[in-house]
Amino acid sequence: MLNELKKQVLQANLDLWRQGLIICTWGNVSGIDRERGMVVIKPSGVPYEELTVDKLAIVDLQGNPAQGDCKPSSDTATHLELYRSFPACGAVAHSHSRFATSWAQAHKPVPALGTTHADYFYGEIPLTRAMTAEEIQGSYEHETGKVIVERFIDLDPERIPGVLVHSHGPFSWGATPASAVENMIVLEEVAAMAWHTLALEPSASPMARELLDKHFNRKHGDGKYYGQD
Repeated sequence: MLNELKKQVLQANLDLWRQGLIICTWGNVSGIDRERGMVVIKPSGVPYEELTVDKLAIVDLQGNPAQGDCKPSSDTATHLELYRSFPACGAVAHSHSRFATSWAQAHKPVPALGTTHADYFYGEIPLTRAMTAEEIQGSYEHETGKVIVERFIDLDPERIPGVLVHSHGPFSWGATPASAVENMIVLEEVAAMAWHTLALEPSASPMARELLDKHFNRKHGDGKYYGQD
């Protein structure tokens, strides 16, 4: 069942770990089979060095277990809310990487200061609002997904494939598990670049809109020309 997706999800989890964005078990990647309505996700608390295809968990879009002996990630409900709300989303990644998490803990979005950022994110990487006590004490992981979706009411999740959850850390997504991880890697790198830029020049301002448009659209716009045909 879902053998190819399981291989992709395993590889994506290992890639995130090998890139140094995961310490201990602080993170996870999932992928969805839209046809079957099934999600493959990392099991809760399993060390990355012990992770195998057979240990991955499978749940439906309501979170009901469908296959696997291990409990799914404690963040599963967050992933499921993103799948339900972002129809083009094929995979979700979450980490507690150093720089992106620092911005989340400082309660600041990551500004779009240069072209590296613009190649992947059309504008600042947004920050969610703080969760209420009721949300935290209730269905916490589900409510985390809901505050992410709420933040994107007026934003396009395909053009900004990542977010900082207030006082928590980053989530990213993409069409595939590999692309969700790539977006997480880039999110961490541009968060680090923004940190160092503002340390060098605290008054640095966001890049010109024309430059943002040029760099984003040459990779993602209707007339994109980056890469091979």
